[in-house]
Amino acid sequence: MDRFFLRWWPAAAVAVVWASLYFSVLNKQMIDFEVNYRAGQRLFEGATLYPGPLVDGHYEFKYPPFAALVYAPLSFLSLTTAKGVWSFLILAASAALLGLSLKLVRMKGQSEHLALAFLSGLVLVRFFLRELQLGQVNVLTLLVLLAMTATLVGLKNSGSPSRGELAAGGLWGLAVAIKPYSLVFLPYFLLKKKWKALGSGLAILAAAFLLPALFYGFKGNLAVHQEWITTFSRSTPRLLTSQDNISLLALLSKWLGQGSAALTAWAVLVALLVLLMLLILLRGRGLPRAALLECSTLLLLTPLLSPLGWDYTFLFALPAVTLCFRHFFDLPPAGRVVLAANACLIYFLMYDILGRQSYARLMGLSLPTLFFLVILGFLFHIRWKRLA
Repeated sequence: MDRFFLRWWPAAAVAVVWASLYFSVLNKQMIDFEVNYRAGQRLFEGATLYPGPLVDGHYEFKYPPFAALVYAPLSFLSLTTAKGVWSFLILAASAALLGLSLKLVRMKGQSEHLALAFLSGLVLVRFFLRELQLGQVNVLTLLVLLAMTATLVGLKNSGSPSRGELAAGGLWGLAVAIKPYSLVFLPYFLLKKKWKALGSGLAILAAAFLLPALFYGFKGNLAVHQEWITTFSRSTPRLLTSQDNISLLALLSKWLGQGSAALTAWAVLVALLVLLMLLILLRGRGLPRAALLECSTLLLLTPLLSPLGWDYTFLFALPAVTLCFRHFFDLPPAGRVVLAANACLIYFLMYDILGRQSYARLMGLSLPTLFFLVILGFLFHIRWKRLA
């Protein structure tokens, strides 16, 4: 009985949380899911996924055509039922993410470290709740990328490294096909000479590009991809100064105004981040599990480098924050104070605590972006000391 309880209590907890949230609020929300659900319906109808703002208003489908395939099976269900299925998947994936993060940073048997690691989930909980409220796909994308990370970390101890590298690349390709900002890993595979991973990933991307042709034909598939590029490029500039956009380009656009000054500052900052990443890679040579911190850093950089990095995409920082808390006691006293204070600022910067005006003012300054740049600094410190 005890063994049965230990094995199944997480699933039971997810089910209880899902039921309480879904039947109280979620079935009336999840506006982003409604957009993607409609895209799945349009795919089966052979209709365009990107009819423009005159038809869809603000709520346009902005993902690649392949992403509509993810939602297509749910389009056979009623919207209410589909929301229930999707929200349960998000909650289950969120629980799996926390468990996988803890496993990757090896928290077992260290009670004080384990308690700190669970704080990483608490610190980021508002991003996961926002993801659930909107019915987004970021949690599932992160789970795919974290599975890729786990595969890369375990390559040296794998019985078949070649097969593992192919699997890692395939997972990366799937993530990119759904959320293109996962392309942040492309330079990493090139620098690490992971040719098999790169090959399998590109093969998955090629398949993802061709699959919508089943519904549109070859010429129609080319046309719908062009419509996607047009939609994305048209909508991006007007969203750069949006309150909830926390990308580096958005921060600079808010501070310096949209124009050459912001673009120049952004280019300089990106160059510095590239240099920082190269130093992390060089300092990690010879470390047995170097891929963990490297991939965690790239996941943290994902919402920062994407032009449209919405605040809830900071849930991609979960492995990075978990890793920082794992090495909390390895930091000097001043570092512990800064990390703890930064974590509190991330947690308490929420609408329900600050109220509409204060929250809007602070988000208008892109403060969360600065907080997560501090996390990036801690990752660099951990690597420089060769702790991970």
